[in-house]
Amino acid sequence: MLDQDETRTPRVTGTPVVAGRPLPLRVAVPLAVAAGLALLVAFPPYGVWPLAPVGVALLAAAAHRRRLRAGAGLGFLTGVALFAPLLAWTNLHTGYLPWVLLSLLQAGYLALLGAATAWVSPLADRGRWAWPALTGLLWVGQEALRDRTPFGGFPWGRLAFSQDESPLLRLAALGGAPVVTFAVALAGGLLVTAAWHAWGILRPGTRANPTDNTSTTRPTDTEPSLADATTGPTVDGADATPATAAPSGRGSARRWAPVVVPAVLAVALTAGALLVPVASAGSGAGVTVAIVQGNVPRLGLDFNAQRQAVLNNHVDATIELAGRVAAGQQPQPDVVVWPENSSDIDPLRNPAAGARISQAADTIGAPILVGAVLLGPDAGQVRNAGILWRPGTGADMEQLYTKRHPVPFAEYVPLRDVARMVSKQVDLIRNDFVPGSTPGVVRAGPAVLGDVICFEVAYDEVVRDTVTGGAQLLVVQTNNATFNVAEARQQLAMVRLRAVEHGRPALMASTVGVSGFVAPDGRVSDATGFNTREVVVRQLRLDDGRTLATRLGWWPEVTLAALAAAALVGAAVLRRRRVMPG
Repeated sequence: MLDQDETRTPRVTGTPVVAGRPLPLRVAVPLAVAAGLALLVAFPPYGVWPLAPVGVALLAAAAHRRRLRAGAGLGFLTGVALFAPLLAWTNLHTGYLPWVLLSLLQAGYLALLGAATAWVSPLADRGRWAWPALTGLLWVGQEALRDRTPFGGFPWGRLAFSQDESPLLRLAALGGAPVVTFAVALAGGLLVTAAWHAWGILRPGTRANPTDNTSTTRPTDTEPSLADATTGPTVDGADATPATAAPSGRGSARRWAPVVVPAVLAVALTAGALLVPVASAGSGAGVTVAIVQGNVPRLGLDFNAQRQAVLNNHVDATIELAGRVAAGQQPQPDVVVWPENSSDIDPLRNPAAGARISQAADTIGAPILVGAVLLGPDAGQVRNAGILWRPGTGADMEQLYTKRHPVPFAEYVPLRDVARMVSKQVDLIRNDFVPGSTPGVVRAGPAVLGDVICFEVAYDEVVRDTVTGGAQLLVVQTNNATFNVAEARQQLAMVRLRAVEHGRPALMASTVGVSGFVAPDGRVSDATGFNTREVVVRQLRLDDGRTLATRLGWWPEVTLAALAAAALVGAAVLRRRRVMPG
């Protein structure tokens, strides 16, 4: 996939534009792997967020000026180094095959990104500021595609989700996850621009001449070198020419300007995000909310075989909370939230399960948002739902949300006959979950909840639709019993971004952890441990306002993705008259 020969010259028409050389493969391959590892460490549970733009920069440098096949191969290496460990929690209880296939699929999108990076190299070489902007646009375009394909996409590992502790998180209030991704990748593009020029200056025997637009290449070179990366039209129009004298004074300042300015701008972009105003709390009425994390007897897929025990855990924890409320040790909650799969026994069809939930609601004296698996509507079908259970009256069928985005190959099996040829384990999913058709707007008395279930928090439109539908508090019901704490913390990072994006308080309720509350500025409070039974109660202030991101909806992503597509077309025009090195 990686081509040793990067020097073939295509047939061209018109006046040719001579390109500089890419980095040698012996350098580019380690850079691509390092890019994936840097991106990995930026995400929870590691959380070294400044490494995200560094990873972007490393891949951009590795793929720059390469042929498409080599660019794709380098992007694939980055993708494997990122996604294989990032998604390792998928193999804990299902075996290696789903993890391997999912990781390779996601790496394929970074292969496309690597090819696109190589393709737009002529544009990146034309101006000092082209490369950073192109880098940002291509990352947004790649994520827009990956978030939607195939079978509805898988947005895990978006650059934006690595920035939960970064100042750049505040940019979510302006344009959601796509704008945060663009900012991270733009910073990475600025870093690679600075590093590319710095190497050209520091490389022995070369110097950057900002006034000479000719290309000089040492005739003795037989393979691309790092010095060659600075020959030809560079990202600011400066070329590398043989050193004749050491510059000093004003010339030295001009020489280093293409290094210093992009590096300073990358830092300023990150720090400047702190100027984006975000609210530390809602501006509406106060409400007291309880999260019940009942835990499961054993982690793993067989939590389904423990359905009654899991339901009992959540009922008993709620009744214990009621006792502490009666004793004055906890405030009376206005609403209680149970996690996804807290009742895998359909309480609408099983009288005993319904009676137990009613017991909990009546004892605590507040409505409970129950995560339940409901049978139907047709034979062989089930629904993953959040249903409001009121004290005294039971299930409120008008306040029921059915998960709109079931997970393929986990909650339903597309192309089941084909999938069975790959793995017989697909038949463990006997009943396909069917999607709901309406946003998760649940009116729970004093608060309007915006309910999304598990992985749905990663999908922009699923969360946004609850806010535009009137939600005052974002609720993520999830079940992490089949995963681990790394997956739970990655999911909590997404909740933090959604809170900032829509200016809403938010919470995540998990069967086993991590559960907790999130303020509209992304701060986490009362986070629980993993694989523990805990109940947390907090008073929140609701909010009805709309951020710029909420009002703009998907237009920032559409605009940035359209510009990425335009860049690919523009690069095609330039490549018709571009001579590749050779």
